Amino acid sequence: MTAFAALHHGDAPLLLPNAWDHASAAALASRGFPAVGTTSLGVAAAAGLPDGAAATRDETLRLALTLGTAPLLLSVDAEGGFSDDPDEVGQFARELAAAGAVGINLEDGLGPADLHAAKIAAVKSAAPDLFVNARTDTYWLSEGQDTLRRLDAYRQAGADGVFVPGLSDPRAIGALVDRLDVPLNILYSPTGPTVRHLADLGVRRVSLGSLLYRRALGAMLETVTEIAEGRSPRGSVPSYDEIVALGRPGMPS
Repeated sequence: MTAFAALHHGDAPLLLPNAWDHASAAALASRGFPAVGTTSLGVAAAAGLPDGAAATRDETLRLALTLGTAPLLLSVDAEGGFSDDPDEVGQFARELAAAGAVGINLEDGLGPADLHAAKIAAVKSAAPDLFVNARTDTYWLSEGQDTLRRLDAYRQAGADGVFVPGLSDPRAIGALVDRLDVPLNILYSPTGPTVRHLADLGVRRVSLGSLLYRRALGAMLETVTEIAEGRSPRGSVPSYDEIVALGRPGMPS
């Protein structure tokens, strides 16, 4: 079992914050998070590209190359693998692993389950040690139908864990945990169960998705509004020197 896989089997769930650039990942590492994921929305928006449209393959790989040698465990959100050709998805996974990534998140977008399973199998063949977190969008894009069938197909294809964003009902989460033999990843929602409650339900990984990126933009807009209206901006602000330190080789851990 890899070090990253082991984090899914500890006493507490893996709380996985999601970064969008070098500085955000370094800041999270400096707070002691052993693993950091990337957020496809943050990576896409920062580059002026659409999310979920297979438009950020190069940007995603570039970020992995930047972060893969850092003192943290990196899991990459690769949307649907940036291709419908399983061999191309496998090649991308091989490049991520070579860059130092230890995990990949692949979403099905409610496309054909057999195609998504083929992508997972290709990734495991190309990069066996890469932790594949297989995401189904049955609750994200629909009403939850077909969730178990899809997850079963992905597990049989070699997925190391499964991800069901949009699922927040505690009873449904607990029932799903009971049916799975791999770690379940849930997307944290401020209006959903707390991390402690999710742990009690048996969830093994809690992702923050694009929440940190969106809150960062929200804080920026609140700050400039307060300044424009003659008020002193609130909230904590890292110093110039602290930000400079995040860009140095061997980011703080």
